[in-house]
Amino acid sequence: MIYLGAHLSSSKGFYKMGRAAMAIGANTFQFFTRNPRGAKAKQLDLADVEQYLEFAKEHGIAQILAHAPYTLNACAKDCDLRRFAYETMCDDLKRLAHIPGAMYNFHPGSHVKQGAQAGISYICDLLNRMNEQGHETTILLETMAGKGTEIGRSFEELRAVIDQVEDSRRLGVCLDTCHVFDGGYDIVNDLDAVLKEFDQAIGIKRLMAIHLNDSKNPLGSHKDRHEKIGEGEIGLAAFVSIVTHPKLRQLPFYLETPNDLDGYQREIALLREKAEHEEA
Repeated sequence: MIYLGAHLSSSKGFYKMGRAAMAIGANTFQFFTRNPRGAKAKQLDLADVEQYLEFAKEHGIAQILAHAPYTLNACAKDCDLRRFAYETMCDDLKRLAHIPGAMYNFHPGSHVKQGAQAGISYICDLLNRMNEQGHETTILLETMAGKGTEIGRSFEELRAVIDQVEDSRRLGVCLDTCHVFDGGYDIVNDLDAVLKEFDQAIGIKRLMAIHLNDSKNPLGSHKDRHEKIGEGEIGLAAFVSIVTHPKLRQLPFYLETPNDLDGYQREIALLREKAEHEEA
């Protein structure tokens, strides 16, 4: 089974997100843990969570992905910004403890001219301190496009983070197709080579989720501008290859394309149709 979902609004609660996912033909989904451009988080409604868990079990919704807000910078030069990232992420993990199997994705951050080594050290310090608090949630580092001073522009940078985390058993990677394409990895013409490089640098077992996004910009542009599936520089054929690839097809896929729910529904139906035809 191919697990396809989209980014849904968490403002109405988990049960309504589950219903929205089913309505667009999804069997998983992603959501922001709080305002993506702010800090406030809605109080967790445990009755809503229980209602969602029952609904998800009944309808086969699996492996949902929580996304940390964009405002977090785990490797900021300012210690107050790093403290804010740590406290926010710890709070997010406490909330996610109520949703078994959910994963937590975050952008590693920008080192802001301190240098990649310093930035990676700060990220690892945050992750090590989070582990000390105790949690069971799998945390995913997201691959980045490499604009500015982003950490995660290469597989090797993510590996450097993983290597410095003392207990990395619950640490994985979310591969964003737009980001890696803009970062210079040719997933259109040589997907197998990109996956081999990922395996050599990080280990394919660390790859636990994929963001499906086309790109408005050409290979290696380092721009990070998402496009609808099949309408950008990556193209529909490449996405069909991705969702049906034997090393990837068991993973959950999440759409972050510039779409509304109707648009997500069309993309999910299109990808399922093409995948089923490819595998027939």
